[in-house]
Amino acid sequence: MKIKLKDAADFVGGIVIGNPDLEISNIAKIEEAGEGDLTFLYLPAYEKYLETTKASAVIISPKFKKSRSDLSYIEIDNPNVAIQKIISTFLKPEIHVQGVDPSASVDNTAILGKNVTLGKNVVISSGCKIGDNSVILHNTVVMENSTVGNNCLIYPNVTIRENTSVGNNVIIHSNSCIGSDGFGYVMNQKHEYEKVPQIGNVVIEDDVEIGSNVSIDRAAIGSTLIRRGVKIDNLVQIAHNVQIGEHTAIAAQAGISGSAKIGKHCMIAGQSGFVGHIEITDGVIIGAQSGVSKSIKTPGKYRGTPAQEMSHQLHMEAHMRNLPKYAEKIKKLEEKIAFLESQISELMKGN
Repeated sequence: MKIKLKDAADFVGGIVIGNPDLEISNIAKIEEAGEGDLTFLYLPAYEKYLETTKASAVIISPKFKKSRSDLSYIEIDNPNVAIQKIISTFLKPEIHVQGVDPSASVDNTAILGKNVTLGKNVVISSGCKIGDNSVILHNTVVMENSTVGNNCLIYPNVTIRENTSVGNNVIIHSNSCIGSDGFGYVMNQKHEYEKVPQIGNVVIEDDVEIGSNVSIDRAAIGSTLIRRGVKIDNLVQIAHNVQIGEHTAIAAQAGISGSAKIGKHCMIAGQSGFVGHIEITDGVIIGAQSGVSKSIKTPGKYRGTPAQEMSHQLHMEAHMRNLPKYAEKIKKLEEKIAFLESQISELMKGN
């Protein structure tokens, strides 16, 4: 990366304070940056590093004082967004694989688009279609009759099971499985589990990113649906026939049980769990480690197990922390009541 400070500022819509011709060669954290590095400051907790950073330039919010004359600055309202734009444009990870590796296995019925990259030991099965400019890296297996759209990036060791549909601009990270069998069993007369065939598929729409070690189960019948723009963190389990609405984000270790429907623009924090067959409306935020046991029909913030409206749940949690104090107060009150009752009893005897 080589970019002048004024060009970086113009790109993100910021104002240069200092040397506009300063050349930036890298981006680094404010506490670790060195000469030639561009860093950023948007949280008050990191302001202390401004006096000691060795960076050459800082993307900075107007609320912070530009106290050092030896630094140059790009002033902008949201430095965090600005730095991400610069990174995504000028520091994109480079994939050093091009074309179809000789070790890749491509069925003669599969269709590859223009400029497709297949890494070592990739398997493209019969009836598959791979879109233009997509990159599928080492040891990934795409099973029968699956489609991968244009401009996708599939990292090593991903499994895409049969009949899966992956849209355009999708990223899937290593070791994820798309279209594994749903967890479907019935108990027979001998109290033994019998497997229910899972004959549906998974549909992933455009602009979705799926982290590593994610399992998305195929539908028992129909489709498990991951709508456009959804972002899924590592180690997430999505069961059969689940529907995830557009532009919903799901953090690590969340689990969503079968046939649950999650709305658009929801945020699901880490280690949250959802029972099956419930519906979550649009615009819901679920706090970390929440247990969602029933449908949520009103947008807002929810937290706890069972999940409740967040302000109410925090109020209840405060009372839970004070239970030892309450117990001590109740004990003292009981002692006072017992004493008063004994006094009343003595007075009654006197009469």
